[in-house]
Formats: sequence, C-alpha cells, structure tokens
Amino acid sequence: MSSASVRSPRIVLADLVPGTLVRDAALVLGGAGLTGLAAQASFHTSLSPVPITLQTLAVLVVGASLGTVRGVLSLTLYMIAGGLGVPWFASHTHGWGGPSFGYLIGFIAASAIVGELARRGNDRSVLSAIGVMAVGEAVLLTIGTIWLANDLHVSAAKAIDYGVTPFLAGDLVKLAVSALIFPVAWRLTRRS
Repeated sequence: MSSASVRSPRIVLADLVPGTLVRDAALVLGGAGLTGLAAQASFHTSLSPVPITLQTLAVLVVGASLGTVRGVLSLTLYMIAGGLGVPWFASHTHGWGGPSFGYLIGFIAASAIVGELARRGNDRSVLSAIGVMAVGEAVLLTIGTIWLANDLHVSAAKAIDYGVTPFLAGDLVKLAVSALIFPVAWRLTRRS
C-alpha cells in the first residue's frame, strides 16, 4: 500500500468532537451564536457607516474550526435569523439590507474558504494560518465593500475609504489572534 493511500483524513477541529448529526447541529448553532455575541462588541465611528465589531474574528474562528459546510451553515443561519428579526447583528439590530449587509454575505464566503483551507491542514502552523486568515479577511472586506459602494452609491475609492481603511488595524489584530489560536489548539489536541 502506498503512502498516498494511507494519508490521514482531512479534518478540522470540530471533527475531533464526538458525535455526528446532533454534534453538527450544536456546532452550527454555536457558531451562529458566537458570531452574534461578537457582533455586540461594536462601536460606531465617523469614518464609516459600518460599525467596528469582533464579528470578523468570530467568522474566521467559526470557518476554520467548523470547516466548509458547517461554517457556511452557521454563518448562513446567522444572516437569515438576523434578517428575520433575531437582534444579534451589531448593536442588537436585525433586518435585511443596509450598508453593512454585504459584510454578512462576505462572512459566508469567507467561512467557506477559510473552512476549506483549514480542512486541508493550512491552520496547523502559524505562518500558513496567517495566510488562511488573510484570505478570509480579504474575501469578506471585498464583498462588503462592493455592497457598500452599491448601497451608498459611491465610487470604489470612497467605498474603500468607508469599508476597508477604518477596519485595517483592528482586522490585522483579529487575523493575528485567529492565526495563533489554531496551531496552539492542534498542538494541544496532539498531546491529549
């Protein structure tokens, strides 16, 4: 038997939790809840109509820890439930549309990409985890900023001023935190 056929399965941290369907449902609900909780750590600035929150940290953690499918389901649940009235968007808001809504769509796409890259093992070292999280950040900022430009009817440059620039410093910190969490978590799981 060749070493290629004996490769270990591609897994994410959530796969180490015992269970199947009930586990997956609990993890999806938990990821949505974590994102809603992180959204409440928010503040508004005159630099952007979009509040600064801890949601992006939650999105990166949810995507990498749950993987592609559960991560997408979790962030889709978050968006749909908030759209339908659960007040867990930033500052206890809810509903469809508005300047921030594109970021919610970006959360789903980012969690899919981060989840797949984590499933492929790219969250095991700090350097590769930084790359994974940077890709996730870029995806959600891009989608959010495109939506923002259309919602506010502003140029791409103005949308970047509103939708990217005010978030860069904080997002770098969130990226670094999320990139450190996973290599440490994987080391701890190997010890136990």
